[in-house]
This record gives sequence, C-alpha cells and structure tokens, in this order.
Amino acid sequence: MTTDKLDAPATSRTNWTSRIDLPVATAFGCIILLLLVGSLYSPNFLSPEYLLQQLKVGAFLGVIATGMMLVILLGQIDLSVPWAVTLGAMMASAATAYGPMGEVFAIPFGVLCGVLMGLVNGIGVAYLRIPSMIITLAVNAVAQGLMVAYTGGFAPQDSASPAMRYLAAGTILGVPNAVIVWAITGAVAVFLLGRTTFGRAIYGIGNKEAAAYLSGVPTQRVVMIAFALCGGLAAFGGVLLAGYAGKAAQSMGDAYLLPAIAAVVLGGTSILGGRGNYLGTVAGVILITLLQSILSVMQIAEFGRQIIYGAVIIVMLLLYGRERTGR
Repeated sequence: MTTDKLDAPATSRTNWTSRIDLPVATAFGCIILLLLVGSLYSPNFLSPEYLLQQLKVGAFLGVIATGMMLVILLGQIDLSVPWAVTLGAMMASAATAYGPMGEVFAIPFGVLCGVLMGLVNGIGVAYLRIPSMIITLAVNAVAQGLMVAYTGGFAPQDSASPAMRYLAAGTILGVPNAVIVWAITGAVAVFLLGRTTFGRAIYGIGNKEAAAYLSGVPTQRVVMIAFALCGGLAAFGGVLLAGYAGKAAQSMGDAYLLPAIAAVVLGGTSILGGRGNYLGTVAGVILITLLQSILSVMQIAEFGRQIIYGAVIIVMLLLYGRERTGR
C-alpha cells in the first residue's frame, strides 16, 4: 500500500516529462537566452517593437523553412531552395510588366514556377531514384543559368507589384502582413502533417520507406508532391522578399539555404526523417533570426555566420544520427 503511494508521484513525473519535446524546449530556452544576451548590448532587444520586427524578418525564413521541413521529414534534402527563391521573385516581378492582368497573376505565377521546379526535383528523386542532394543541386544550377540568361547577368529591372509589396510590407491592426502570412502557412502545415493521410505518409516514409510502401502508401507520389510543395513555398518566400525589397535581385535566395536547414533541425526535426513537429520549426526560425540579429550587432562577418550555421547542422546531425542508430 505504502509502496504504491510512493510510486504514484514518480509515475506522474515520468508521464509529465515524457510529454515534453526536449529539442523544442531547448530551442525556446535558447531563444530566451539570446534575448537576455541581446539586452546586454541594447535594452531595445526586449521591446515589443523590436520583437515584432524580428518576427517580420523571420516570416520570410519561416515560409521557406516550412517547405524544407516537409522534405527533411522524408529523410531527403533540397539544395535548390536558393534559386527557387530567386526564380519565384524574378518571375513574379517580371509578370507585373504586363499591365494590370500581369499584376493580378504575378504572385500565382511566381509560386507556380517554384512548384514546377520542385516537381522536377520530386520526379528525379521519387521515380528516377536520383539522390536528392544530387538532383536538387543540379536543378539549382540549371535555374541559376536560366535566370542569369534571362537578366543578362545584371540586376532585373522589373519591380514588385503593389499586391506583393502590401503582402510583404503592409500591416493589419499593427501586425505585419508577413507575420500573418507565415501564421496561415504554418496553420496549413500543421493541419497537413497532423490531420491528413498525406501528412501521416510523410512521417511513414521518413521512418522507413519500404514499410510505408508495403502498407499501401503511394510513396513515389507523396515524395513528388512534397518536393513540389517545397519548391512552391520557397518561391512564395521569394515573392515576399521581392515585395519587401520592392524588386527581385540576383542570388537573393543564397542566404536562405543554410538558415532554412538549421531552423528545421534546431527545432527537433530529425535530418534522417520521420520525426519532428512544426512548433519546433517555428522555434528554430525565431532562434536563427535572433542569432542573425545579435551577430549583426556584434558585427560578425558573413563568413562567420555561415560557419555557425554549418556547425549547428553538423552537431545536430551527429546527435540525431546516434539517437536513431540506438533505437
């Protein structure tokens, strides 16, 4: 009787701790730590205006990282994100040159170009069985060549449409539209991953593709669609960036590849696939955004930031790799 009473609290504590996602909790803990460290350099780090501005800046990365998460959950990687971002920005801006009708279709056209780029990646990975690292890198190079040929190697002259500018830089009741767009994108991603057969299939393929196939999951189609969504979301991120800057720019997506991967992995999504939740990706995006801000305040050079992102990915890869091997 006494033993049962002593054991009950221990069991309760075990159940409580088992509900905590350690990587997500760690990411949010690091966010608080970064805010405290940043406040030592400037008290504005804790002001609502600064935090809202950081959410606005992070929204662009958040949209791109959403697509990257889908691919990483499959146990794959998409290295074509940089020029998928640039492609979406350039094509959406180019469409605005065709008058009012072009402005109406600018955003869908830019996103569609990214989806088509992602479809090429997905077909290569799912049906041709080409390693994702190889096919996405090759597609990235092709997209880069096409965009350089389109612009003649110079900065494109096309400007963003008013809708693109409003979507990226406008506000609703003081809340940046970019943050609202990210919130809507995240809500759709949460529903897709948690409430649909497609989402369960992504987790199943990430855990073991052969087992998912034998269970009746159309693995090839799911992989293809996931890559198409990744390309579309990357292009949408580019559309938002073009709207924020007022125009597209050469290589504007290069700065988002490592941060997108790092944000997803920092949030607890296993880079080997099969495990992760979107709340962790949100935490990872905020963490990376705050880290960028603090590094800028500390005047860390760009190469130093890239070293930090790369080191984070390597460390998390080692941690997740050991954990999966030990199962």
